[in-house]
Amino acid sequence: MSALIKVEVVYATPAVQKLMTVQVPAGSNAEAAIRASGILDFFHEIDLGVNKIGIFSKACKLDTVLRAQDRVEIYRALLADPKEIRRQRALEGKVTKKGGTTI
Repeated sequence: MSALIKVEVVYATPAVQKLMTVQVPAGSNAEAAIRASGILDFFHEIDLGVNKIGIFSKACKLDTVLRAQDRVEIYRALLADPKEIRRQRALEGKVTKKGGTTI
């Protein structure tokens, strides 16, 4: 019998955050943990073919082998490209949060 490891699977929307703890066999990958957690039943908008994932904020692939206590994070798509927003602010001459004018 294979040893079990405990990992967390997390996903958040602006309104709801969900952290699920699951035990999977040692050697399991991120996709197996996501599916075992049941989080896909709770958030129907998650599409593992589209949504990016990471472990402790470091991007990874679904086939990444997990270690005990890893936190698998499922990321939502960005609504706007941060680089594009900064570029638009610079063109408009808006003041940044630090008080200076963007270049």
